This record gives sequence, structure tokens and C-alpha cells, in this order.
Amino acid sequence: MTEIAASEFRHSRRHIRLDTILRLRWLAVLGQLAAIFIVAQGLEFNVPIIPCVTIIGLSAALNLALQTAVNPMRRLEGVHAAALLALNIVELAGLLFFTGGLQNPFSFLFLAPVLISATALPARLTFGLGLLAVACASVLVFFHLPLPWDTDDPLVLPPIYLVGVWLSIVLAIGVTSLYSFQVTEEARKLADALAATELVLTREQHLTQLDGLAAAAAHELGTPLATIFLISRELEKTVKDATFAADLKTLREQTQRCRDILSKITQLSSTGAPFDRMKLSELIEEVVAPHRDFGVAIKVRIAVAATMEPVGSRNPAILYGVGNIVENAVDFAHTTVEVNAWWNNDSLEILISDDGPGIPPDILNRIGEPYLSRRRLQDDGGGERRGLGLGVFIARTLLERTGAKVSFTNRTFPEHGAVVQIAWPRERFEATETIEETIG
Repeated sequence: MTEIAASEFRHSRRHIRLDTILRLRWLAVLGQLAAIFIVAQGLEFNVPIIPCVTIIGLSAALNLALQTAVNPMRRLEGVHAAALLALNIVELAGLLFFTGGLQNPFSFLFLAPVLISATALPARLTFGLGLLAVACASVLVFFHLPLPWDTDDPLVLPPIYLVGVWLSIVLAIGVTSLYSFQVTEEARKLADALAATELVLTREQHLTQLDGLAAAAAHELGTPLATIFLISRELEKTVKDATFAADLKTLREQTQRCRDILSKITQLSSTGAPFDRMKLSELIEEVVAPHRDFGVAIKVRIAVAATMEPVGSRNPAILYGVGNIVENAVDFAHTTVEVNAWWNNDSLEILISDDGPGIPPDILNRIGEPYLSRRRLQDDGGGERRGLGLGVFIARTLLERTGAKVSFTNRTFPEHGAVVQIAWPRERFEATETIEETIG
């Protein structure tokens, strides 16, 4: 079966464009200026405008410097992006220091840089930004200037309220960041796994197309080879020189050899029947054959039915999907793998089972998700190894795209082993589908 390298789809480096960070920073600058203007001019509260505008001005100057010196489309390394987000946290802490600390309702903006990091940066950088935000919030509990308010009726909040605000910020940073990171990671895994699925199907498509290319080559080369053969034979009869005659004989024999090879290819591919359409039993035999010599007995049972055997198109998605499941069964089986098939007028089913340890209960309901695997270690290290788990996901995705329903169970006690059931509506299986339709 086609293998996918782990490095192709997983643990890809995460980057944020500088333009994205700058847009967020400019939005913060405008929002902060608007808030100060409204509080100072609209509400007529006594706001320390000069220090606040100084902090905002420094932030804007940094934005301009970065926009001028660095290509905004440049993708930042994780550490550099985290440094800019950390600067946002420090700038916000400075503004809150002059405007009431955690009494200021804008203190919850500490969440924003950490959430951005959770969706785009590695966990260690997000954890560091979270600690920085919590540290800044903790300092603001004890050190801050009074909240801008009406001097005739000052607002005095009890310490217990400030502790509650601090605790809510800490919990919000932790919970929302963890949630955002988990959702983003799952989406990234799914996108990578789907990309691997499309790559596998494309490779299988190329293998299938080789049969057609071979037939076309045999057809196109047949005529010129026949001409070369006839001319060399006639020349061999007329040439008297022994050396030239020997060379012409060699040329004729090698030409005949090429014709024989192309004749065999033509016999295999001219009708198209063995490749374009295949019976269910032929499909099963094709996917089982590569796995018979691995010390595990593979028993194939085709149920006899009153209706004719289903004949479907040679679909690489079905070949890869069923083949991958058979391969997994052989990997985990102790001695035997059973492949049973039956059909009627409405549906057909393939049942693949093994006598291995079965599917662990903790992943039985999640089987088929990308990057979920529990394989036995094949080297001398012993123990258990968790792999990428892309194989089952790709197989299930490809089979479901062909109209199949795939389910995973374990054998009923006292028997042990996994059971995979693949069922199609007969009409869907027998429909002639192109590769492009399967991909789409």
C-alpha cells in the first residue's frame, strides 16, 4: 500500500504574517485612542492623557518602523510573533496602570493576545504569554492609579471584587486559550489528514492509469516495429556479407522480441475488462494477494447467493481503502484474518476480522479519526507505539466517498479480535464512477 511520510503532513511549522500582527496592533491603537477620547471628552473624566497617549504613540511608532523596515507579507517565526504579542500585553498593562488597573472594564483585553497565540503559535509560546498576562494582571491588583471617575462621587470597589476580577481573568485566559488551541489543533489535524487522503488517491490514480498507458504504447509501437521487422528480414535474405547478415539477424530477433512483449501487454489491456470492471471476488483477491506471505493465514469466503455477483468499476479508492484495512488486520492478527463477502439485490458487504487483541475500548468510538493509532512496536524496544493513525482515516474517508458505510467493532467474548464491516448499496457499487468523481 502507498505510504505517507509523517513529516509530510504533521508537525508543520506555524507562522503568522507580519501584516496580520500589524493590522491587529493598528486596530488596538485606534481603539485605545477612541476610548481615551470618549472618556476624557465625552464623559469628562480626569484621564492622565499624556502618559496614555505616549504609550499609544510608542506602539504606533513601532508599527510604522516594522511596516517600513520589514516586508509585511513576511511570515514571522513563532518566537518573533510571540514577542510582538507580549509587547501588546505590556502596553495594555501600562495603559491600565494609569486608568484604574483591574477596576477598568478593559482589563479583559488581556485575553486577546493569548487567544491569538493559542490559534496560531505552539503551546509553549502560548503558555508563556498566558503567564505574562497573569503576571501583569497580578501586579495591577496592587499597583495602579485611581480609576477615572466623577471626583464628586468617587467609585470605591472592595478588595474582594478586585480579587474576583483577577481570578476571572486568570480562568478566562486558561479556559479560552485551551479551548481555542484544542479546536485549532483538531482542525489542523483534519486538514493535514485530508491532504494526505487526496495524495494517496492521486497516487493510486496514477497507478491505475499505467494500464491504459501501456495499452496505448503497445498500439502505437506495434506498426513501426512490424515495419522494422519486415525490412530487416528482407535485407537478411539479400545481403551476402556474413558480418552484415549476422547483424541483421540480431536486429530481426530483437525486433521480434519487442513485438512479443508488446503483444503480451496488448493481451492484458486490449479488452479493458480485467482493469475497468471487476467482480467483487476479484476485487477481494487483488487486495488480499499482497498480504498472504507474512505468516498470517488469510481466509476468504464468498457467500453463494441467488443473484449474480456484483461487478463494479476498478476504483482506486475502493482498492486502497479495503487493502489498507486488510493490511491493518494482518499487522494485528496472531494467526488468522478472515475476509467474508455476501450480497443480495439491494446491497453487498465485506467483513474483515482478525484474531488479534482487538480495538482498545478507549479508542473504539473514535476509530477512524486522524492521528489516532495504537500499534505494536516492530523493533527490539518492545512495548507499545502510537503512530500517525492516518491509514484508517484515509481508508474510511475514501470508502465513504464511494458510498460505503464503514463500522468498527470487536468480536463477541470469548473470541477476540477486531471486525470491520464495509457495506455498499449494490446500485452505488456497480455504478461506473470516474476517479475525478471519487476525488470530488
